[in-house]
Amino acid sequence: MTKPRAGWEPSRLRERRESHGLSLEAAGEKLREVADRGGLRVAANFQTLWGHENGNSYPGPHYRRAYCLMYQATEPELGFRLPLPAEEAGELTLPLPSPLSPAATEAAADTITEGLDRVSDRSQDQDRTAGDALKARVVSAWRGRAMTGSVTTTTLVLVGGYAGSGKTEFARFLGDISGWAFLDKDSITRRLTERLLVLLNGDPHDRHTDLYLNEVRPLEYKCLMDTANDNLDCGISTILAAPFIAELNDKAWLRRLTNRCQAKGVDVAVIWVRCDVDSMREYIEFRDAPRDAWKLANWDEYANGLNTESSPPGVHLTVDNRYGSAITVADQTRDALHRVLG
Repeated sequence: MTKPRAGWEPSRLRERRESHGLSLEAAGEKLREVADRGGLRVAANFQTLWGHENGNSYPGPHYRRAYCLMYQATEPELGFRLPLPAEEAGELTLPLPSPLSPAATEAAADTITEGLDRVSDRSQDQDRTAGDALKARVVSAWRGRAMTGSVTTTTLVLVGGYAGSGKTEFARFLGDISGWAFLDKDSITRRLTERLLVLLNGDPHDRHTDLYLNEVRPLEYKCLMDTANDNLDCGISTILAAPFIAELNDKAWLRRLTNRCQAKGVDVAVIWVRCDVDSMREYIEFRDAPRDAWKLANWDEYANGLNTESSPPGVHLTVDNRYGSAITVADQTRDALHRVLG
């Protein structure tokens, strides 16, 4: 048996499967189909599902996301964990519109609006007007893309958060529904970063020493912002995924960026993806990236430096992804769009 987890009730997963009239083999096949559609790493063989349902093994993050998609349910409903307050009140369960409706595109826009509203963390002390304006702009981009092909105001969106918080997944989701360009800092700079660290006689996977923080990290962000500026100069709205921890806590940095963008007629919006420490550790372990080795080896020291209670100043919208709840809603919203638009 694996270690106990608060709220984990394996029998509920079996009950949900049986309520759908699925055998273990059929559930595995359906789970693989859902996972393939969602880009999730899931093998879903008979033995694995049996182990999940009998409590012999706790499903990993991609398995849990796939189960939630397949059964159109939240993690607490499937017995994976205790619910957040919003989930307990039923506020994070996403209704799926019916496909093949004459108003399918508008139904999809409503689905996006509802999904974004439900992952927004209203407990944070932020200007709700700015956050609501950002969400409206994303939905407007969807309508313009799907219905009229019209061009909206060019927008730069910064999606920040700690390692393993889900910021990249959420930024990708925004890109999927808005059609805006998506740029991830690690994808753009990782290979150059590793090579530069070696040339400086450092560890290619270092992300915590003064060598990286003072000599390499500033160049990573310069490359990311320069790439974004190339898009913005062409009128292409762009979403950036990076921690942005130092940057968003520096009011002068964000003010300079906002002023430069406004001079070009570009709006800036900032999203912070909030997550709990245990979920971040689980995802960091799951992705098994060499750059995370120091964090995992020194977890208490690393975790003690994280502020998981409040967002940095200047953030327009906080996404509540504690226990992966926001990414579950994003998965279901994306799946709903496929259903609506056929």
